[in-house]
This record gives sequence, C-alpha cells and structure tokens, in this order.
Amino acid sequence: MQDWLVTALLGVVEGVTEFVPVSSTGHLLIVEHALGAKRSDLFNVVIQSGAVLAVLPVFKSRLGWICTNWRDGQTRDYVLKLAVAFVLTCIGGAALELAGVELPERLWPVAIAMFAGGVAFLLVELWLRTRRLEDKITWPVALGVAAGQLLAAACPGVSRSGASILACLILGTARPAATEFSFIVGVPTMLAAGALKIFSALTRAQVGATVEPWPTILLGFGIAAVVSFVAVKWLVRYVQTHTFAVFGWYRIAAAIVLVLVGAGR
Repeated sequence: MQDWLVTALLGVVEGVTEFVPVSSTGHLLIVEHALGAKRSDLFNVVIQSGAVLAVLPVFKSRLGWICTNWRDGQTRDYVLKLAVAFVLTCIGGAALELAGVELPERLWPVAIAMFAGGVAFLLVELWLRTRRLEDKITWPVALGVAAGQLLAAACPGVSRSGASILACLILGTARPAATEFSFIVGVPTMLAAGALKIFSALTRAQVGATVEPWPTILLGFGIAAVVSFVAVKWLVRYVQTHTFAVFGWYRIAAAIVLVLVGAGR
C-alpha cells in the first residue's frame, strides 16, 4: 500500500476514534500492526492535535459563552475547573514522560484495556439506571476528568475521552455535560502535548530520524481534523438521547477480535 494511502487511513482512524470513547491510540496501534506501517510518536501526536482542533467549531456556543460572559461568576467557575483539570493533566503527563512511559510494541495490553473499558461502560450504565444525573460540573468531576486523562496516557487502549466521561458519569454529571467538558479539557491538553513533541523533535534534531516527512504528517493532520469534526458532531447529538452502552459492547468485541487474531504478537 502506498505511503500516502496509509497516512490517509491513519488520519481517518484517528479522526473517528479520538473523541468516540473507543481509544484512538489503541486503534492506531492496531492499524499500524495490521499494515506493518509503524509511525513515530511525533506523527501520532500531531494527527491527534488535528483531531482535537475539530472540537473548537463544534462547541462554538460554549466557547462563545465563555468569551462573552467572562465576568459572570458561573463562567469563571467553569473556566477555573477547566484550567485546574488541564494543569493537573499537564503535570501528570510530564511526570509520565520523565518516567519513560511509552506506547507498547505488543497489542495484548491494548486488548486488555479495551476489554476492561468496555465492561466498565456497561457496568456504569447499568448502575445509572436507578440514578439521576445533573447537568453540572462539580470540582470532583473536574479532578476526575484529569485523572481519567492521565490513566489513558499511561495505558493505551483505555481511551482518554472514555475514561474522562466515565469519571463524570460516576460522579453524577449528565452525559451531554460530561461529554462537552471532557472534550473541551482535551483541546489544550492535546495541543500542549503536540507542541511539546514538535519542539522536542526540532531542538533535538529528531525529525530527521523519523520515517515520515512533514508533508506526510500534515496530510494525516488535515484528514484527522476533517473526519473528527464529523465524528464529534455526531457523538454530541447521539448522547442527547442514548447511553454509552453501545461503545462498551464495541470495545469488548474489538478486544476479543484482537485476542483471536493474535494480540500477543
């Protein structure tokens, strides 16, 4: 398969899975193993940044509300919670980086994380049937989102959006509000990670050591952004009237397929 076609496929996979709670990193690893097309961490982080940028136009109403009502106490409280979740994620991410946490070469850890996440979604949705969720973001929710993002960073296959949304649901936040807050926190988080990775590559002369030239990286970035915009708009509408149970079943099925085709490679 031609290199540009592989790049386009990875961009589509990233765009579809970055915010849908099924693990974008896990799916990228699966596709890379299936095609024998290993990509650098720089490539993966940059195309993730492209997918993350799609959130900005989707949540333009919320962002506009923040910009036009910044003097309002409710707005400042919401922004402060976003900022705290972001800062804690950055601190924890830096600690993981210093600890040398890297993506696994084998797929079995991804299969385990996807299966566990699927079971977690099903159990949480079952538990929520008798509970009332509220359309608000509390401080425990903000801290839970930060913890969820760090768990996903340390364990590929967990899903950053999935872990964050699960934390929100367990702590009593309604699905639409949980999805929105989790996604908005992810914007500066992933853009900061992308900027750091690019800066590191440039200052340490690592770009020349990667397989991908910059035009290839930018192709994946652009495709991921366009596809992610469509996927996020769909998911935001979906959670208005549906639970996350379908994603739990999908994750379990995907994990079983990984094991059957030899996830222990």
